Amino acid sequence: MPTIPVTPDLTIDENEIDLSFIRSSGPGGQNVNKVSSAVQLRFDARRSPSLPNMVAIRLLKIAGSKATSEGVIVITANRHRTQEMNRKDAIDRLVEMTRQATIAPKRRVKTKVTKASKAERLDSKKKRSGTKQGRRVRSSDWD
Repeated sequence: MPTIPVTPDLTIDENEIDLSFIRSSGPGGQNVNKVSSAVQLRFDARRSPSLPNMVAIRLLKIAGSKATSEGVIVITANRHRTQEMNRKDAIDRLVEMTRQATIAPKRRVKTKVTKASKAERLDSKKKRSGTKQGRRVRSSDWD
């Protein structure tokens, strides 16, 4: 059973990917209405045994509008004129999205605001306030 390498320790089984060929809207000349050169790739990320659960969750988040509510990722490739090039393009795009999903986001470490930065902020506010007060027109000036 052939596999597609994503990372050194993660591969996707080719049997999990469903490829269908559709008519492309792009360039093609006289062949444009006869040849189905665009590729529609479907990959069920939610039920894939190849992907760990957290990778599948991140992959669906990265896929965004390309993912259906059932957890199937749909990629349409029609950049090239040939089926083979579009097939390779669709698989490469799936592999790149999966590779991004394997990288776990770093947890944010909460930090406390320092006393010096608080004091600096308050000093700048006082200075700005003084500048604006100096611009005010006092009612005694009008008399």
